[in-house]
Amino acid sequence: MAYSYNRLWKLMIDKNINKTALRQRAGISSNAMAKMGKGQPVNMQVLAKICHVLDCGIEDVVEIIDDEKQGS
Repeated sequence: MAYSYNRLWKLMIDKNINKTALRQRAGISSNAMAKMGKGQPVNMQVLAKICHVLDCGIEDVVEIIDDEKQGS
């Protein structure tokens, strides 16, 4: 399984917030932001904090991509 945070990056652009500001407002580590930048899984609490700050649902932040579909 692969994770895509493209929806998060687009939402951040729409809401005019950069990674540093989001990290500070959500109270998450730079390590968590780095993991998301690499498409790696992060703790559910991290996603919940991001959703709270951006006033959105988890489906607006992360997408789980099936490995079989990714290769197509």
